Amino acid sequence: MIAEQLEQIQDVEQRSGGIFDYVSPSRLNLWLRCPYAFQLRYVDGIRSPPSVSLFLGQRVHWGLQDYYRHRQLGITLPMEVILRRLSDSWAAAAIEAGIEVPEATNGAMLEQACKIVGLYLATLPDEPRPLVVECRLEAPLVDPGSGENLGIPLVGILDLVLPAAAGPVVCDFKTSARSAAPLELAHEVQLACYAFLFRRTTGCVESELQIRSLIKTKSPKVQTHRYPARSDAQLARLFAVIREYLDAIHAGRFNYRPAWTCSMCDFRQRCASYAE
Repeated sequence: MIAEQLEQIQDVEQRSGGIFDYVSPSRLNLWLRCPYAFQLRYVDGIRSPPSVSLFLGQRVHWGLQDYYRHRQLGITLPMEVILRRLSDSWAAAAIEAGIEVPEATNGAMLEQACKIVGLYLATLPDEPRPLVVECRLEAPLVDPGSGENLGIPLVGILDLVLPAAAGPVVCDFKTSARSAAPLELAHEVQLACYAFLFRRTTGCVESELQIRSLIKTKSPKVQTHRYPARSDAQLARLFAVIREYLDAIHAGRFNYRPAWTCSMCDFRQRCASYAE
């Protein structure tokens, strides 16, 4: 039943729109990190090509998506086929992303991406056929506690949903430069958004959520971190954050918020002129 419900919406077109059209985990997280960076990206429309590191992570994600999309159809492609497809699509993907991978590092990057995907597939336990692969979901933001409709939808992409005896498992893939268990609080907004979307779309409650970390070290690692189904308190905190976010964007309040994360921000060069 869940698979049939989600199959009907997996071809929903990828939406793009203004800040009043929908809420998403990525928009919320950027606003939480720095409202001014949010303004530059989503109000002023300033975009930059992905970094070399981000591009590598995107291609790793593509390789896993390729594997699981075939699994969803009942086809298990051999590892060597997945890696060949990843290699064959590498150059075209870089052009499409608008990124120039330095020639001196291109081969090493591709090799690392193949190592990570290969390790994941080599250590993958026996899994049932996926219910969902890279599925874009949309649901009205109705507070589960109060029943209040906030008048705007939530949109998010679920990487993978697997069936399990206790209930569906919602999985998210993340690439990382170092090995460390993800701090649950740091991912609470994203995990709560996924749980809310899954429940509103299917009427079912997830049994757990997973972050499958793909570590981009010289010797790659794959780590699975498991979290319980989201609680009422966690969903209440999510809606408190969303209300603050909506209040701020309606008021046009996009304050500069300097922090240690500025060193990793695409817009850090623009912040010097913020107060001018």
